[in-house]
Amino acid sequence: MASTSTQSHESFVQFGKKHVTAGLGRVVDAVLTKGEGSYVTLGDGRKMLDFTCGIGVTNLGHCHPKISKAAADQCMKVVHVQCSIAFNQPYLELIERLLPMMPHPSLDSFFFWNSGSEGVEAGIKMARAFTGRQNIINMQGAYHGRTMGAMAVTKSKTIYSAGFHPLMPGAYTLPFPYWHQLGVDPSTPPSELSEMCLSQLNLLLAQASAPKDTAAIIIEPVLGEGGYVPAPPEFLHVGKSKGLTPAIAYLHGLREICDKHGIMLIIDEVQCGFGRTGKNYYTEYSGVRPDILLSAKGLANGFPLSAVISRKELTDKLAAGSMGGTYAGNAVSCAAAVASADAMKEEKILDNVNARSTELFAALNALRTDADAAVARAVLDVRGKGLMVAVEFASPTGTGPYDRFADPAVPAKLASRVAARCVEKGMLILTTSVYEVVRFIPPLNVSKEDLAEGVRIFEEAVREVVKEGKA
Repeated sequence: MASTSTQSHESFVQFGKKHVTAGLGRVVDAVLTKGEGSYVTLGDGRKMLDFTCGIGVTNLGHCHPKISKAAADQCMKVVHVQCSIAFNQPYLELIERLLPMMPHPSLDSFFFWNSGSEGVEAGIKMARAFTGRQNIINMQGAYHGRTMGAMAVTKSKTIYSAGFHPLMPGAYTLPFPYWHQLGVDPSTPPSELSEMCLSQLNLLLAQASAPKDTAAIIIEPVLGEGGYVPAPPEFLHVGKSKGLTPAIAYLHGLREICDKHGIMLIIDEVQCGFGRTGKNYYTEYSGVRPDILLSAKGLANGFPLSAVISRKELTDKLAAGSMGGTYAGNAVSCAAAVASADAMKEEKILDNVNARSTELFAALNALRTDADAAVARAVLDVRGKGLMVAVEFASPTGTGPYDRFADPAVPAKLASRVAARCVEKGMLILTTSVYEVVRFIPPLNVSKEDLAEGVRIFEEAVREVVKEGKA
C-alpha cells in the first residue's frame, strides 16, 4: 500500500472505510495526497480547486513556502517544549506578532492550546474562575466544538450532541439575529433583528439564568456552522435603534449588558478571525471589547494551534497549573503561526481578501436577480463578510411545517446537490447549517483567476441542479 497509483489509491480508500471510525464524515471518498496553493491533488490523479481550506484552516493556501519552511526549520531545533516546564521561543515571538493585531488593546494575555474546541473549554474555565459563577449563555445556531463543554454550547445541529447527553450543565441558549431562525423577512433591518434578540436576552436573565449566576455570554460574531451569518454591530455593542421603537433611543448590545452585570463576553473567532473577514478579527467592525477572544483554524495555516486571549488583570487571578496541556503551544505550530502572521502583513493579504470579496459578492448576488426566474427564486440570501461567504437556497420543505420560507416550487436538497456537482466539476466546497446553505472558504490569497473559476463552476452547478428539478 506504499504506492500512490490509482489501484493502490482505491485500496487505501477501502482500508480507510474499514478501519477509520464511522463517526467521521467525508466530502469525497479519496486520499488527498498533495496540496499547493488553492489546489489539492487526490490519489486517483484528480486536481481540485479547494474552496474549503480544510474548513478555514489553510487560509494562506496549502503548503505556503514561508510557513512550511518555518515549521521545518523549527523541527531541526526543538519540536516539543512542554508549556509547564519552560517557555519556547516561537510561543513568545507569536505573542509579539499578535499583540498589534488584537481588536482591542486590553487583550494582552495569551494561552496557546491545540484546537478551537480546547480554546472554548479554556474560555469557559476562565470565565467561571474570573466570576465565581457557573452558567454560560450561548447562541442559537452556534458551533463551538465537539468536546463536552464546547458541545454543550454548540447549537447548530443536533448531530454533534445526539446520544452524548447529559452535557455540561448551566448552558442557556439565546436567539441569534438571523432572519430565518427568527422567522422574519430576509430584508428585516439588522437593528430590528438585534432588538428582538436583546429583548430575549433580558428575558433570559430574568427568567432562566440570573445575572449573579451567569459567568459568560459566548458568541461567534459570524455564525460558522450556523450558516455564515454576521452579527449586526449593534447586537455586539451600543447602536442607534433607527426609530424602530421610539422608547429606545439606543440598543444596548451584549457588551453593555455584560458590563452592567459583571458577565464575561467570550468572542469566538476560531473561524472568522485571523483575516478571514477582511480585518484581522471581525470584532474590529463593531469596536466591541472581548473579555476573552478565541482564535484558531487559520492561525498556523494547518498546524494545530488555538489561542485564548484575555486581559492580564484577569488572568493573574488564575492559579498556576489551572491551565495547560501536554502539547499546548507546540513550538512547531507556533513557528508556523509566526510565519503566517508575517506573511499576512508582507503579502498584503487583507487587501486581497477585500478585493476578491467584492468580486465574489457581485457574482453571487447576480444569481439572486438572474434572468432565469427559477434560478433567482432558488437563491434566498447571499451573506457573509470578506471571504467567509454563504449562499442560502430555498427549500420545498424547509425545516418543518412551520418554516414560513418553504417553497414547494424549488428543487429539494439544493445545497448538497450543488456542492456534489461542484466536486464533479473539480472544486471542493462545503454545505453548512440546518438550512440549504453552501459556504465559500477560499484561501485568503486566492487569485482573481482562481476565484473566477470557482464562481464559474458554482454557477454552472446551480443552473444544472435547478434545471434538473426534483432529486
